[in-house]
Amino acid sequence: MKTNYSSWSILLLSVGLTFGQLSAQEAVKGEIRNTQFHTAYTPSFQNDGTDAPIKNVILMIGDGMGLAHLSAGMYSNHGQLTITSLKTCGLVRTQSANNFITDSAASGTAYATGQKTNNGTIGLDTIGNALINMPEKLDKIGYISGIVTTDNLDGATPAAFFAHQQNRNMGKEIWKDISQSKLTFFAAGSKELFKKQPQSTQKAIEKQFTILNTPDIKILKQSKKAGYLPEQSKTASINKNRGNFLPATTQMAIDYLNDKQAKGFFLMVEGARIDKSAHDNDFQAVVREVLDFDQAVEAAIRFAEKDGHTLVIITADHETGALSLGNGNMDTGNLKGTFVSKGHSPIMVPLFVYGPQSHYFSGVQENNDIHNKIYQLLSKSKNSN
Repeated sequence: MKTNYSSWSILLLSVGLTFGQLSAQEAVKGEIRNTQFHTAYTPSFQNDGTDAPIKNVILMIGDGMGLAHLSAGMYSNHGQLTITSLKTCGLVRTQSANNFITDSAASGTAYATGQKTNNGTIGLDTIGNALINMPEKLDKIGYISGIVTTDNLDGATPAAFFAHQQNRNMGKEIWKDISQSKLTFFAAGSKELFKKQPQSTQKAIEKQFTILNTPDIKILKQSKKAGYLPEQSKTASINKNRGNFLPATTQMAIDYLNDKQAKGFFLMVEGARIDKSAHDNDFQAVVREVLDFDQAVEAAIRFAEKDGHTLVIITADHETGALSLGNGNMDTGNLKGTFVSKGHSPIMVPLFVYGPQSHYFSGVQENNDIHNKIYQLLSKSKNSN
């Protein structure tokens, strides 16, 4: 569906009014004057919404990115983002199997497996049985998969796409799971964390993946499977001058997977530190993280437009901080925001889609519906060839 700006405005206003009623002691106010503008990319839409078969899917998750977070990025960037230039949009409900307010583990598992589970659980159902994740499903029908994140590799969202553990805090067990995964590529934090794992885990991972600590394209192209684990500073908060890790690595992952000449590929890209900044009620960092994520989205949209058979889906796992927006100026990049929580909220999250078959994702849906629609489209494409 085309964006109905009046409806979005009414919904955002209602969110702001609801949280505006809370006491001043509970609210944390922030403001930004953005000076790092980037030009939003608007695609041609030539292949958008067509019935052409899907070869590749790029799922982009802005961790913690609610409607207000996305709007904050847009308003502070002269009122434009690549994300909000897209025509097909919807909303996603994020509740977990056992809680009205989800965590990243449960919501990540819903996106990764198509089934809801309990908070804190990675890749398992509500009674502890392993769920088949997207890379595992797609491997059986000839597709390859990858993940890119600004979180550590054992972070809840990326882990949901390769691990099966009862608790998201089981870091050593999650790292161990990567060697048994069906991933062809991963990029995450970090070199230092990898070296802290048991020698048996390190050797098992290195047996399956060529591990790079710098983006050596020559070695990458020669690798059957690859993992990029840079220094911690490369995936740290944008407040610590992370640089362009997320946009650059998103492009690297797309190029690497596309060059494999497989049936097609699935890539999950996570802007993890939108969430972490919102947990800290750091409004400036939230906006800057959204802007960084938007530039990674641009890399995916440009590829999809050129390729013609790639579907790009941009959403979030949940909202963090119960953020509302105040006064601002789109010309100068000034904007005020107010958090009334340091945790997650049940507010629906935005969904934007570009590419063939994009119309299947409009409207309001559950987070696990996204997985099921992706798999249905890719398995349909396989069977039609």
